[in-house]
Amino acid sequence: MGWDFSMNIDIRRMVLVIGSAIDLVGVDDALHGRRVGVIAYECAKHLGWDQKARNMLFDAGLLHDCGVSSTREHHTIVSELDWQGSQAHCRKGYELLKDFRPLAHLAPIILYHHTHWEDLPTQKLSPLVSRFANLIYLADRIDAQAMPYYTDNSLLLHVEELRTLMSRYSGTFFAPELVDAFLYASQTEAFWLALDADLVHRYISEVGGDHKKQRISIKELKQFALIVADIVDAKSHFTTAHSLGVGRVARLLAGKMGITGKHLDLIEIAALLHDIGKLQIPDEVLESKAKLTIEERALIKKHSYVTYQILQRVGGFEELVDWASQHHESLRGDGYPFHLSGGEIPIESRIIKVADIYQALAQNRPYRSPMAPADILRLLRSMQTDSELDPTVVDFVERNLDECHKAAIGPEVE
Repeated sequence: MGWDFSMNIDIRRMVLVIGSAIDLVGVDDALHGRRVGVIAYECAKHLGWDQKARNMLFDAGLLHDCGVSSTREHHTIVSELDWQGSQAHCRKGYELLKDFRPLAHLAPIILYHHTHWEDLPTQKLSPLVSRFANLIYLADRIDAQAMPYYTDNSLLLHVEELRTLMSRYSGTFFAPELVDAFLYASQTEAFWLALDADLVHRYISEVGGDHKKQRISIKELKQFALIVADIVDAKSHFTTAHSLGVGRVARLLAGKMGITGKHLDLIEIAALLHDIGKLQIPDEVLESKAKLTIEERALIKKHSYVTYQILQRVGGFEELVDWASQHHESLRGDGYPFHLSGGEIPIESRIIKVADIYQALAQNRPYRSPMAPADILRLLRSMQTDSELDPTVVDFVERNLDECHKAAIGPEVE
């Protein structure tokens, strides 16, 4: 495989992509991680911590909930101050990042971002990790408790209530010096107004403007895609390993069609990333056994465009972004979100579309059981006849049907 290829990637933009994906889980308020990053950054500034520390905390804030995929779990996280089982998503987030070199330094912070300050000494951590993890915990709980007041624009009316609540846990949940920094920083309206939905994006653009490019290998780019795919696939037990399966099938078909090297790797990566936008769809819609309503279908149709918008932010691999976001386009021109047709749709997008359909049909869904390979092929041929799928790609499915099925339901990607 073509692992010798490497590229310059803006790591901050990569963080924003994962952070944006995580925040989609909030559905109605998709800014939790970004607000946590802003709060942590502001508190660190008042503590006199240097720019490197502030940037690290900002990134940790954006990624702190990368172990959360379900809207039900997200609701618990933003509606409770503390709860049994809060460590589960911390451990999952740690596992996602610990082996990914560009972001591995954030993994210990994420692991301990729900550990009480009074319990941290038993973990034998460095003072830096303890303070950073605890500041993310504090920022996280501030935003969670403020959540009800964002929608009705009443946040400034509840400032003292929030400050008093956090003070109550100084020395137990949170380090006293961190609570003191929060109390000092939050005296001003500016602190709270920066969290407003209309203003937080501007703040992030300014803070996030401190970009740092790193040379990463295509193997690391695949690791990044696998992190995103894991977050997406964990949204529902019905979609467990869906993106991984689509990646395997797309790679298999592309290879059989004569695509090799870096090009083959990038098709697999695009396939792994294709469903980021589905994180914004409520769990109950994805898991519905009933026929979808018009409104629910409209929600579903948003996801591929959301994928496009999020991946654009990384920069540097625009073709990959197109391939990932065009997996619901149709040769006859009535697909979504761009209504491309015929020759406007690149072969890479056509391969991912077939791989996506095949894997979904091979997987259990709330409204049907997994389909057998022959039945899947029959349906693909029907869609080809209706000018929805590329007949050449379907031909390669038929020639390699057993391999396609094993790829669709097989073991996880290495």
